[in-house]
Amino acid sequence: MTNVIVTVIGTQKEDGGEAERIELVTAGRHYRKNGIDYISYEESAITGMEGTTTLLKLSPDSLTLVRMGRIEHKQQFCLGEKHTGTYITPFGRMETAVWTTRLEISLAAPAGSVELAYELEIDGRWQSTNTLSVTIREERNQEHERSAT
Repeated sequence: MTNVIVTVIGTQKEDGGEAERIELVTAGRHYRKNGIDYISYEESAITGMEGTTTLLKLSPDSLTLVRMGRIEHKQQFCLGEKHTGTYITPFGRMETAVWTTRLEISLAAPAGSVELAYELEIDGRWQSTNTLSVTIREERNQEHERSAT
């Protein structure tokens, strides 16, 4: 398992609205199992999902996002395909569906990037157009020491 720095930039644009942007830079972990790369990190108050761990499962042609903790969610993304999922919060449960319009995974473990764009439906109704950009780089000892002071 390798310590990494994960940068996540997400945008969400609802019909007629302006795009909302969220950026999170956090410590995470990378590991490879059976030829599949996994990236895990803790969400924060910035994303509104404090108390949640996110796991990204990266294969050559798909991304599976799994959230565990205060928010429970599993969603698969495959280019040109629609996949359903369930999003569970302390306030209730929602059925989700995503139509992936862009998926680019470039990983030379433990560093790399993911570019994702998708249309989101919640409970059968179109909700928003979304993008997600994830950059992963190996954490160096100096960075860890600097953040600890």
